[in-house]
Amino acid sequence: MPAPAGPSIPEVTGPGWRSRVEVIRRKRDGTTLTEAEIADLVTGLVDGSLSEGQAAAIAMAIYFRGMTPEECAALTRAMTRSGATLDWSAAALGGPILDKHSTGGVGDKVSLILAPIVAAGGGFVPMISGRSLGHTGGTLDKLESIPGYETVTDPARFRAAVRLAGCAIVGPTEELAPADRRLYAIRDVTATIDSIPLITASILSKKLAAGLDALVLDVKCGSGAFAASLEQATALAESLVSVARGAGLRTIALLTDMNQVLGHDVGNALEVREAIDFLTGRRREPRLHAVTAALAEELLVLGGLARHPVEATGVVERALASGAAADRFARMVAALGGPHDLVERPDLSFRAAPVRLPVPPDRAGVVTRVDARMVGLAVVALGGGRQRAEDSIDPAVGLADVRGPGDAVDPDQPLAVVHARSTAEAEQAAAMLRAAVMVGDTPPAPIGSPVLQRMGA
Repeated sequence: MPAPAGPSIPEVTGPGWRSRVEVIRRKRDGTTLTEAEIADLVTGLVDGSLSEGQAAAIAMAIYFRGMTPEECAALTRAMTRSGATLDWSAAALGGPILDKHSTGGVGDKVSLILAPIVAAGGGFVPMISGRSLGHTGGTLDKLESIPGYETVTDPARFRAAVRLAGCAIVGPTEELAPADRRLYAIRDVTATIDSIPLITASILSKKLAAGLDALVLDVKCGSGAFAASLEQATALAESLVSVARGAGLRTIALLTDMNQVLGHDVGNALEVREAIDFLTGRRREPRLHAVTAALAEELLVLGGLARHPVEATGVVERALASGAAADRFARMVAALGGPHDLVERPDLSFRAAPVRLPVPPDRAGVVTRVDARMVGLAVVALGGGRQRAEDSIDPAVGLADVRGPGDAVDPDQPLAVVHARSTAEAEQAAAMLRAAVMVGDTPPAPIGSPVLQRMGA
């Protein structure tokens, strides 16, 4: 009798093709993969022919072995081509297509302010953002605290909002970079999120698919960031700028400090309210102003809307002082389903958490250090962030008026005010906040600019 047939063997159809198991083995052993091999792996991610186990294995191999710049660029190109790309040429918008991306932080509401500033300066900002995971907040979760605002929308409405307001911030669609959606989910459950080549390909595949003319990157550094050290942040920024520029996208990266909360408040509705206050001039925390202005100015110069940084500074300040940036934000919110009077009457749109608990320090003194990651985790514990991708978000909870290094604290000047659903949750967050903030008698050395370094000049 003839022997039973063995498993079918895929047909080898192209030069350089290797079985996927062999490709995984070679990367595991530190061998450089070819562009054809990387493209085949990405094809498998999209059509499902790469199994969950294989996808996890290649992610882990890349995590431990890294990638050469050429491999990272090839992965980014393949992921960009895995779906549709946006083409804005037919829209005849009359200005450059610009965007900004942050690597994530605590209290980071810069996108909510920067996009309308750049729109008021003549740019068009089709920003595709993400959700929170871990201790960092997500721009989409912040915007979804606005009643009616639709972060998931169809391409026609997205384009219409960009045309009307000059900016639109929405979530990723099914069509753009589908390979990244599956690979990110794999990375999330295999502890391979913090891989520089995988982060680079994930960020840039979506940005390149968005049809941009220029991009500015906010690479956070410090206790509240992915990159805790300046060396880590520099390596990530170098990778992002190199791959983006290799793909023909004008790109600048700023390394910014994330060793304390950015702005006054942390929590979704609280941060949207702070962004509105910033745009309307009610209050502008200096570090938030410095980071936002620096990023916006870089983008205006990259997009040809200002000839040099000094001119760009004038564009930014006029957009704020005239109310033009606030108007662009209001138009964007209305175009995507939110209240038409949000900017004028924000109190009518946001529901406050039922419990507010001031958190006095254990002793009076001066804040000397903040563990920003722990502050973010306190908000997650309140329900304001996610520990798993499927977790729901409570938009009302968070921390208001968070103190930073150099601030005096005592029973009358609390570390922050907790906004919570229950007294028990508020007290738990208060304990986490006290653990995150160190108080001493001697003020720390003066903190300079939160913009630490510029890369890509």
